[in-house]
Amino acid sequence: MLKNKTSLFFIVVILLSLVAIRMYEDVIFYDPFLDYFKANYTSLPLPNYHPVKLFFSLGFRFYLNSMLSLGLLYLLFKDSKIIKFSTFLYVFFGSILMVAFFFMLKVGGAENKMALFYIRRFIIQPIFVILFIPAFYYQKRIK
Repeated sequence: MLKNKTSLFFIVVILLSLVAIRMYEDVIFYDPFLDYFKANYTSLPLPNYHPVKLFFSLGFRFYLNSMLSLGLLYLLFKDSKIIKFSTFLYVFFGSILMVAFFFMLKVGGAENKMALFYIRRFIIQPIFVILFIPAFYYQKRIK
């Protein structure tokens, strides 16, 4: 019983940490696209940004969300195979998303604002864990 309480406590801490990252995103991270996408961005030009600073900021945010998500997956499933596979998926998809985001910015950002919006959304939000939890739960159920 104590083990479940400890796991539940850490699950709550991780969830609150994910919420805190979202709540304080404008303070913690450099992202000129935060305000841009909150406004009527379809009629606005892309904001000025520092590519290196933006890259490291988005990468750091993705890393934080990924580490917290991996911790959550570990606490929920207690399976090292799931953690190894999830780590691979985070690295793979994170790399693809970062390259795609900066490629879109450089090549056709002004014409593809919706694509930029959604690619960035996958980078800055812990969407993968929302997809992974039911998938791994289902996989465990059918075994």
